[in-house]
Amino acid sequence: MLLHIHPDNPNPRHIKTVTECLADGGVIIYPTDTIYGLGCDIFQPKAIERIARIKHIDPSKAQLSFVCYDLSDLSKYTKSISTPLYRTLKNHLPGPYTFILPASKEVPKILHSKKSTIGLRVPDNNIARTIVKELAHPLLSASLPGDMVEEYTDPELMYENFHKLVDIVIDGGPGGMIPSTVIDCTQEEYEVLREGAGEWESGG
Repeated sequence: MLLHIHPDNPNPRHIKTVTECLADGGVIIYPTDTIYGLGCDIFQPKAIERIARIKHIDPSKAQLSFVCYDLSDLSKYTKSISTPLYRTLKNHLPGPYTFILPASKEVPKILHSKKSTIGLRVPDNNIARTIVKELAHPLLSASLPGDMVEEYTDPELMYENFHKLVDIVIDGGPGGMIPSTVIDCTQEEYEVLREGAGEWESGG
């Protein structure tokens, strides 16, 4: 299904369609403040396996991140966060960043059997955040497979390419071509693992 959702005022009925699909184990393609992503409910192991199959990866080794509504999910899915780190997150989120943080026991086993970190995102995108708010817990998010970045800006093309693999492609307008900036915060010195859409100054 290709579902048009207004980027500024998402229709509650459309959001309900998406969250019911996710709670049912569905996989979606949805907009963020950077590129479109693959998403599913973090508590639906079969959906996580579907994303892993689409990406040809092992879920426990994959670079998957949690998309949260705000920082209130941090304490649940990550281990204790220092005040300076919390301040850094608060200054940059919502925004085009993925922060790598230590995973807590609340992170579903399928995702961290071989690693103890989790990527956390709070995108500055109304559709993504409204979905997460309605779902009442984070979305698991992954980038789309392949390198056809130009095609990933156009929801109709994404629908043509992926409609057999996912349940809903959300059309929230054109997507960006630059992914989020990834920052590893598991060490004392934060490290930029990927330069992306978000500007980063060390100590930022």
